[in-house]
Amino acid sequence: MPRHTLLLGIDLSTTGAKALLIDDTGATIASASTPLILSTPRPLWAEQQPRDWWEATVASIRAALAHAEVHGEDVRAIGLTGQMHGLVLLDGHGEPLRPAILWNDQRTAAECDEIRARIGRERLIAITGNDALTGFTAPKVLWVRHHEPEVYSNAAHLLLPKDYIRYRLTGDYAMDKADGSGTILFDLAARDWSPEVTSALEIPDAWLPPTAEGPAITGIVSAAASALTGLAAGTPVVAGGGDQAAQAVGVGAIDPGMAAITLGTSGVVFAATDTPLFEPEGRLHAFCHAAPGRWHLMGVMLSAAGSLQWLRDTLAPGVGFDALMDEAAQAPAGCEGLLFLPYLSGERTPHPDPLARGAWVGLTLRHTRAHMVRAVLEGVAFGLRDGFSMLAQVGLGELARVRVSGGGARSTLWLAILASVLGVPLESVAASEGAAFGAALLAGVGAGIWADVSAACSATTRPGEMTSANGDWAAEYERLYPIYQSLYPALRPTFTALARTTTE
Repeated sequence: MPRHTLLLGIDLSTTGAKALLIDDTGATIASASTPLILSTPRPLWAEQQPRDWWEATVASIRAALAHAEVHGEDVRAIGLTGQMHGLVLLDGHGEPLRPAILWNDQRTAAECDEIRARIGRERLIAITGNDALTGFTAPKVLWVRHHEPEVYSNAAHLLLPKDYIRYRLTGDYAMDKADGSGTILFDLAARDWSPEVTSALEIPDAWLPPTAEGPAITGIVSAAASALTGLAAGTPVVAGGGDQAAQAVGVGAIDPGMAAITLGTSGVVFAATDTPLFEPEGRLHAFCHAAPGRWHLMGVMLSAAGSLQWLRDTLAPGVGFDALMDEAAQAPAGCEGLLFLPYLSGERTPHPDPLARGAWVGLTLRHTRAHMVRAVLEGVAFGLRDGFSMLAQVGLGELARVRVSGGGARSTLWLAILASVLGVPLESVAASEGAAFGAALLAGVGAGIWADVSAACSATTRPGEMTSANGDWAAEYERLYPIYQSLYPALRPTFTALARTTTE
């Protein structure tokens, strides 16, 4: 028997289904992940089969239990997290009607315009906290109505990806409030479905599952799911949260005054609030938090560490990241006038523009690969400052503590650059298990191990070293940042023209 109570966090990401077992001290007992395949049947489309999610989740749960050498009865509770915004449509028997349309699918530009026309852009942002963007769930529903009327007419249930796993585990339809707010069908302040929005978009109320706060129990593992997974029938399953909200729980970013930065493939700046705030232009995402009574604002850049990955794969194949960082450390701050725009996949914050493109600006014969690598690190830091600065513009006040996690946070050079660009000290957090860890903490609160989410975070999150700004670097970055900010407006017509040449 295990020495401590075990909690299971399940994270259904785009690339894999992870099962994480932790104990009540926050220690990882076992982790297993099963890869998933992304389907792109047409340009701009991104889909996955819900049944593949379930099979991968079953495999990961069994592998984690086996690795830990424990039984399903040792698991006290289960928390769910995963990719946000995906559309899962089920018929009246709970069977998927089509592949899920994912968060990174770009087919719904016309439907976004339709939503703005039906509701009004300002009114939409005032209700939901967000503008209509192609990644969100609501425009996907309208796309199915327009293009697949037979599927639409047979639909009975609308779920998000992780909530399909909940259904397969428990037989119950439910959704957490953090993930639900990312559908842009939510009233942000009321923390539930918006009758005004669903009525304007003619989405049937009967499709929408009940919503619950992150630690609330939404069902129990069924006998059928027990037989497949090895979990004990009757094990409670809590609501959980979308991946970014669960990640924030995992690093302890749940109280006002605390910000979190994720320096992963994409980059995220995240700040918790105790009131439902939103950015008037919708350039920041405003969602409910997975912690009850909390909301959050979030800025997303699409290519953060992904920019460094691209550079290594393209210009330095076979060179290790540590070696590249050693090279970059030899270049001076500011790279002798070389700037990098990290818009390799388009951008979301502060420029919601799928046609934005990456660029080095200022290249001369003097510049070496070391300068180019450091310029990428600095360009990503400037991009994160764009989002970080916007957080201060919506009434958050001083963000006294900033915690940073993600693969890029393992680089001491990159952390020093980021601290110098932002002008704040950064607190590293050991959060290698990411959102799955936060989901497991939410499960522990639901099971009564901790009194609330704050207590769970205090008991288990372990802040690491502090990284302070380099004064000389910070002065150079203050000089360069306005120049960086001027580049996107200057180049936007060029980006649009270049996109036209590649699509005609």
